[in-house]
Amino acid sequence: MKATLQRRVLLASVGALALAAGSAFAQDCPIKIGALAPLSAPGTVVGGEAMRDAMLIAEADINAAGGVLGCDIDVVIGDSEGLPERAIAVMERLITQDGVVAVGGGYHSSVGVASKDVANARGIPVVFAETWNDTITGDKQKYIFRIAPLSSWASATIWQFALTLPDIGKVVILTENTDYGIPASQETAKGLESGGVESTIFSVDIGTQDYAGIVERIKAENPDMIITLVTGEAAYNFTQQAADAGVGPLDLPFVTGQDALESGAYWTNVPDGQYAFVQRIGVPESEFTEKGRVFAAAYKEKTGKSDVESYAMEAYDSIAILAQAMNEAGETGGDAIVTALESIEHEGTLGKIYFPYGSQKDPSEDGKGDEWWHQWPDPALTMIQYQEEGQSSTDAAIVYPDAYKTAEPVIVNE
Repeated sequence: MKATLQRRVLLASVGALALAAGSAFAQDCPIKIGALAPLSAPGTVVGGEAMRDAMLIAEADINAAGGVLGCDIDVVIGDSEGLPERAIAVMERLITQDGVVAVGGGYHSSVGVASKDVANARGIPVVFAETWNDTITGDKQKYIFRIAPLSSWASATIWQFALTLPDIGKVVILTENTDYGIPASQETAKGLESGGVESTIFSVDIGTQDYAGIVERIKAENPDMIITLVTGEAAYNFTQQAADAGVGPLDLPFVTGQDALESGAYWTNVPDGQYAFVQRIGVPESEFTEKGRVFAAAYKEKTGKSDVESYAMEAYDSIAILAQAMNEAGETGGDAIVTALESIEHEGTLGKIYFPYGSQKDPSEDGKGDEWWHQWPDPALTMIQYQEEGQSSTDAAIVYPDAYKTAEPVIVNE
């Protein structure tokens, strides 16, 4: 009950704006907002389900506050399956058949790379939630925005952390053959090399389940550390199979996939996953914004989870920021939404979200590359470690960077 009352208070101002705007503009109701999420294999189903639940909470919160332009919103979720060809078809369907006026969500980079051109060509604004590939914003398309970190930035967090660890001379990188995995592995290898650390990259198809052959090849490399850049349940499988072979988190420094943030599923699938490192977007729950805390309570109540994954928070924010942009624009036209997004200040679950670069200011004016176009510049990136068996990701130690560190990393190397 307390969480429900808090949500009503936080959203009251949004509701007032929505009702005022709705009195001035005729609008078909409900207003449909599309959403992309991988809900079937080979996509990251565990991540897709988290994003779906978060976006439906956003829908309920926005409607409880008065909706958008006096209308309820209807979040129409399309299953991307983590596949580029499927993403194109789903984006087409959302726009041409379902009649969405904007799109949020999106987990896999391949989905973002493939589907953004469809939306941009039709003048439909997209705020991608969890697609990291730099090129998604790097070609400076008018209607494409992102609140996830850039891949080059996220990769830097991992390799810079690796360089702080003692006695790391050789690293094996396992990556997936996707628009996320390929550039991320290359960026990570280049960063490690800058610190004098040798690396070898092994690549697999998205959704690979059996890693027996790869694990034997990795063992032959005799690495000092393993970095996993595969997504979803596949990362669980690789981590446990590596552990079974004696090169898992209990044996040497091991960065597992981001979906380990869903610690209930992680420990079920990776019982030998203690001491694994995981990259997390956002600050620890103890430092959440008020909106983040309210969302966390609602999300835990809805899902029964003890953790709130960063990609769930990104998904919520992607829908909420689009709703605010429509209210501020006073309409649902794509050009008006873009104009509103370019000047927006949105108090999201992850913090204050804004887009400093776009048609009013090119990234080059501040010496930045094109990938910073319509890119939120401030997501926090941390490395956590499961230092106790069965630990919640919320309670896991933050081991990097120093600004957020709560404990020193536990180093294992038999």
